[in-house]
Amino acid sequence: MEIGEVIGIPVILFMIFVAPLWVFMHYRSKNKIGQGLSDNELLQLNDLSHKAEKMADRIKTLEAILDAESPRWREKHD
Repeated sequence: MEIGEVIGIPVILFMIFVAPLWVFMHYRSKNKIGQGLSDNELLQLNDLSHKAEKMADRIKTLEAILDAESPRWREKHD
């Protein structure tokens, strides 16, 4: 067997089976990216955003309490 035959067979198999699937999956993923968020993903994002805002408010409240109770709590202790 020549080197061309050894290399040629896998290349032909790649072009017949792998390459079309690869191209299909590539453009399918590009199409999904272009569509934006689905309705469910948008709802999840809004829910997470709301939870993050509530958590930020709670942190501010806790920091205010700690500032009043122990003004030096922010100092680093090594």
